[in-house]
Amino acid sequence: MKRSEEQIKEIASWREDLVKQIDKHTQAIEILEKRLQVLDSMLKESSFTKASSIEPEKAALEVKTTKKSIPITNGNDGKIIANAFVSPEQVEIIIEEGVGIGADIPPFKSFFLDRIIGEMKKKDTRDADTGKIQKESIIDYVVEKNGTDLRQIIIKNYKEKERVNEIINTAGWSLTRMLENIKK
Repeated sequence: MKRSEEQIKEIASWREDLVKQIDKHTQAIEILEKRLQVLDSMLKESSFTKASSIEPEKAALEVKTTKKSIPITNGNDGKIIANAFVSPEQVEIIIEEGVGIGADIPPFKSFFLDRIIGEMKKKDTRDADTGKIQKESIIDYVVEKNGTDLRQIIIKNYKEKERVNEIINTAGWSLTRMLENIKK
């Protein structure tokens, strides 16, 4: 069956779309494989000791100093733009070297700091006012810059795992949008 020129163009377009999707998913798979390798090496380095044989004080110290690293990728190309280090006390988001993002570029302050972290802070303040939590437990943040470039964001007292997920996801979204705004 002979196809018209229009049909051939449409088929070629479909093929191009499939190639793009394969590339996109290949990059995502490579990122996941790298994460898996990191986790495997961390597991190999860890000793599997019975919990009953570990001194309670030593076990508590190890839990407090454990930090979980989560890469934050650009939503457009999948490149790592920052790393989040999660500990029981705080989330540290460290911008990758060479990623120059000014702290004044939207939507960093308006969305990430004011809306996301700000709303969490309002809720914590209400909870502190009613006695549900102590004032020292209210979520807070520190933004560290190198000149005007954003270097690190430290979010203290996040308290809930759901908040960690929201913080990391919205940080990734915000940083991606900031990079887009630089290019405009």
